[in-house]
Amino acid sequence: MRFVLGILVGIALTIGAAYMLDRTGTSEVAAGPAAERQQMVNWDVVSRNWEELSARIRQEWSRLTG
Repeated sequence: MRFVLGILVGIALTIGAAYMLDRTGTSEVAAGPAAERQQMVNWDVVSRNWEELSARIRQEWSRLTG
């Protein structure tokens, strides 16, 4: 059980660190005088995938319990 909890905490920390790095703007790629800020993760896609996953889980849960 501690192993699984450790894996889940590690996943949460990794996602949280990537989110904070993208939001604080420290991931800049120097391209000469005009440095361009690039995100590591496309958070719009992550949000859409999360919504689809949670909707499917709710649908399956209601199918199993109803």
